Amino acid sequence: MRYRPLGNSGAVVSTYALGTMTFGAEADEQTSHQIMDDYVAAGGNLVDTADVYAGGTSEEIIGRWIAERPTESERVVLATKGRFSRDGVLNEIGTSRFHLRRALDASLRRLGVEHIDLYQLHAWDAVTPLEETLRFLDDSVGSGKIGYYGFSNFLGWQVTKAVHLARAHGFAPPVTLQPQYSLLVREIESEIVPACLDAGIGLLPWSPLAGGWLTGKYQRDSPPEGATRLGEDPDRGMEAWEPRNREERTWRVIATVSDIAAERSVNPAQVSLAWLEGRPAVTSVILGARNTEQLADNLGAASVELTDQERHRLDEMSAPQFPAYPYGEPGTQQRDRAIDGTA
Repeated sequence: MRYRPLGNSGAVVSTYALGTMTFGAEADEQTSHQIMDDYVAAGGNLVDTADVYAGGTSEEIIGRWIAERPTESERVVLATKGRFSRDGVLNEIGTSRFHLRRALDASLRRLGVEHIDLYQLHAWDAVTPLEETLRFLDDSVGSGKIGYYGFSNFLGWQVTKAVHLARAHGFAPPVTLQPQYSLLVREIESEIVPACLDAGIGLLPWSPLAGGWLTGKYQRDSPPEGATRLGEDPDRGMEAWEPRNREERTWRVIATVSDIAAERSVNPAQVSLAWLEGRPAVTSVILGARNTEQLADNLGAASVELTDQERHRLDEMSAPQFPAYPYGEPGTQQRDRAIDGTA
C-alpha cells in the first residue's frame, strides 16, 4: 500500500480508500466489519461514508466497528458527507448552517465519535450562499468537530470559487474533492482536475470501475443478469446498460484494459484501478465492496505498476471526445504557449 498527503493537508492516507455505500445495503453488519478488518490489515487507512448511505445505517455500522476495535480504529482517517435530505423535512437539506449543524451532529452520534477527520459537502447547493457554508465548516474545524473539509461532485468553477472565498475570509481551506472518475468517465480532466491541481486539492475518485463496466464481466450486446449491480438494475443511473453498450468507445476501452490485464496475468479491474491511482491530482481511489473477496481482488491493484507504454495505450484509447472548442485540440492549443515563442 502506498500513501500520500490528504490533498493540501498534513494528514497521510493510503492511495486506496474504503467506500462504504454497500454497508447496511449490499453487505450486512458482519460482512461490513470483516471488510473493514481486512482493509485495515492490508494497510488501508481512509474510510469514507455518508449520512445518507443506507439511511444512516452505514455510519452506525462503522461506529460499532470503531467501538469494538479501539486500537485498529485509531489508525483510521474517518470521512463522511452531508448535504442531502434523509427524511424530506423542510430545511433538512442543502449546505445551510441550519442543516449542516444538525447533519454533522447526527453523523457524530451515529459514528460514536467526537471528531470526524474529513467532513465533505456531498454536492453543491444552489440556494445557500457559499460564504455561509464555508464559515460553518471553518467554525467546525475551530471547534474540533472536524479536522478538514472537502467537497463532492463540485464543478471546476465551484471549487475555485470556494478556494478563493476561503482564502479571502481567512477560513481553513478545502483539501479534497470527490468526483466520478474512471477510464470511461474522464470529462473532469477539462476543468475540474486543473482547478484542483491549481489549488492543491486532492481527488478521491468514486466509481473507479464505472459501476462494474471495467471489471471485464460484461459482454457487448448481452444485457447483464444475476447478482451484479447492472444485473439487478440495468437502468441504474449514469451506469445504465443501454447508453454505454451503444458507445463504441466503451468496448474499445474494455478491450484495451483486458489485453493489458492478460499480458500481465492480472485482472481488468486491477489494471483500471492502477491507471486511476496514478493520475494527476489523485490522492486516494475509493473502493466499494460487497464482500471480502471483492475487496481483496481490488486491493490487488496496489501491486500493479503500469509501464509508461501501458499508460499511453490506456490514455489514448480512453481519451474523451470533445468538439473542437473549447476542449478539443484547437481550443486547447489556443490556451497553450511554447516557451521559445514559436506558438
